[in-house]
Amino acid sequence: MELGSSPAELEVPVAPPVVKPLKGWLTGLNSVLSRWTMYLACLCLIGLLSVVVYGVVLRYVFNAAPPYVEQVALLLVISVAMFGASAGVRDAGHIGLDSVVMMLPKRAQFWCEVIVFFLSIAFALALLAGGAEMASSTRGSTIPTLGISESVRYVPILIAGVLITLFSIEHLIALFTGKEVTASWH
Repeated sequence: MELGSSPAELEVPVAPPVVKPLKGWLTGLNSVLSRWTMYLACLCLIGLLSVVVYGVVLRYVFNAAPPYVEQVALLLVISVAMFGASAGVRDAGHIGLDSVVMMLPKRAQFWCEVIVFFLSIAFALALLAGGAEMASSTRGSTIPTLGISESVRYVPILIAGVLITLFSIEHLIALFTGKEVTASWH
């Protein structure tokens, strides 16, 4: 022991246990779906920014506000939110308030995670059912400034419901097999 060394400096670091990544057809499918969903969310965000800037410039510079800008922006906001949330579930990027859970024993932490993913599936199925009902009830109506069916607004919600369900099932499989879902953005 060197003079002036603390016991912490002399400890040999222990590597954390290596958790094997989950593999299989669902993981491969979800990885691709998550990546493309995030690309789509980013494209919608760029489109949203472009449409809003375009609308503001036309309104305040040229005093000629196009009537469709607000409706296009609304469709893009819904798309960004739904696609981003879906990809966030796959990559565990969603908001989690786990400070209390981390103080629990490992077994309790495991069951809290299981409950979270079952609740995520329930939420996704509610999105799917509610979105399908709304799309069905509004398919005869049109968005006046765009001339397309109102049901188009609910397509991102339906897609998000399916994706969140798939991604949550993958996380449950990983939990019960002692493996880990590798994030699409690693």
